Amino acid sequence: MHDAYLDIETTGLSPAYSEITVIGVCLAAEEASTFTQLVGDEATSDNLLSILRDAGTVYTYNGNRFDIPFIDVRLGVDLRERFHHHDLMYDCWRSNLYGGFKAVERQLGIPRRLHDIGGLEAVALWWRYQIDGDEQALNLLLEYNREDVVNLLVLREKLERLSVRRPLR
Repeated sequence: MHDAYLDIETTGLSPAYSEITVIGVCLAAEEASTFTQLVGDEATSDNLLSILRDAGTVYTYNGNRFDIPFIDVRLGVDLRERFHHHDLMYDCWRSNLYGGFKAVERQLGIPRRLHDIGGLEAVALWWRYQIDGDEQALNLLLEYNREDVVNLLVLREKLERLSVRRPLR
């Protein structure tokens, strides 16, 4: 089984009124890792479950409160019923690391190329792509999502080093 690192981008905070724009997944194994993004209409339950078919544990940051319920409402899939889910935010809290994902990255010295983009900017990038056909905006959004997903893996590794007595499985 592989470890999966998952992050979504959306058009807003409410799954009742907002859409999923991007689902990023990194499947990590000792021999190799793969990274996949489902964009717009590609973000379906079948496509997501196909990507996760070899996953044992799905890792997120604040996924219990955002990503997992959002996917459940919008795609009709409760990932917690199909996979073990591990929200790294709670491990951060146990290590006295608080704030959003970007704040925790800064506290742990996890590098990020796109410093000026957050959730609000991600929404604006999506609409620039949808309304204006701005491919550069889409590419920036996809890179932002990729950094989020890849940095989940880096975060988990750093947390494991901080917490040798209590592995994060």
